[in-house]
Amino acid sequence: MLRVAAINFLNPAPLMWDFEHPPLAAPLAEHYSLHYTLPSLCAEELLSGRADLGLIPIASLTPDLAIVPNCAIASLGRVRSIQLIVKEPHTLSTVKTIAADTASRSSLAYAEILFSKFLNTNPSFLPASADPIAMLQQTDAAILIGDPALIALESRTHIEQAVGSCQWFDLAYEWHTRTNLPWVAAVWAVRPEALATSHITPAQLTEDLTNSRNHGLTHIEDLVRQWTPRIPLPPDTIRDYLTHNIHYTLDPACAETIHLFRQYATEANILPPLPNLRFL
Repeated sequence: MLRVAAINFLNPAPLMWDFEHPPLAAPLAEHYSLHYTLPSLCAEELLSGRADLGLIPIASLTPDLAIVPNCAIASLGRVRSIQLIVKEPHTLSTVKTIAADTASRSSLAYAEILFSKFLNTNPSFLPASADPIAMLQQTDAAILIGDPALIALESRTHIEQAVGSCQWFDLAYEWHTRTNLPWVAAVWAVRPEALATSHITPAQLTEDLTNSRNHGLTHIEDLVRQWTPRIPLPPDTIRDYLTHNIHYTLDPACAETIHLFRQYATEANILPPLPNLRFL
């Protein structure tokens, strides 16, 4: 069995369709064993040998892991689910302290690149749980990731009533406007040696993951119905997020983003060098 570290957020839901729904969930379960964790922990499980395949932040890629082609969690414009909230009277250039949800290593690295490379500042990032009011009461700014960011956008008025006026920055949009490239959060990565013992070929793994993505994208309305009771967001917001905010294809532009992201992160001493991307 190939051990899979997956993410129980809204944005990977289309990627996981076949693994969670009939008619393919049962046959896939004969070859794949799933468990759910945080994005920031998927890579730890892969590198420690506790998992063989994971949907991991691109900040966590190493030379020992191979990227599975075709699928990604990316955005071509505004992603909505990565929010940098700056409390007035501060601006991006005057922020000194940032409370940061640590659910995604890539999102934090994007923020560090924004400040160090593009704004030439060096604010302090302080780990915090994803409570925007508590975060902003203690620091100049806050970073929210994933579902908490989407929920915060819906509660913007309530949050600003508690902490004062804020500026809201979409980190995917900030990256895109400065690089003219997509924003990429995560990819499927595998320990290649695990495939030999699981008797799954690289072609079969790629096909299984690609088919699951394709089937998920044809079942958006089903996903909207399933997720509406699970997350305090209107159905229209969930639908728009899955169809317009998230880009699920690992195309050449996304690969270029990964290269450039790792280059900038290395230059700023945020991440170790990754000279070459390894694809399965």
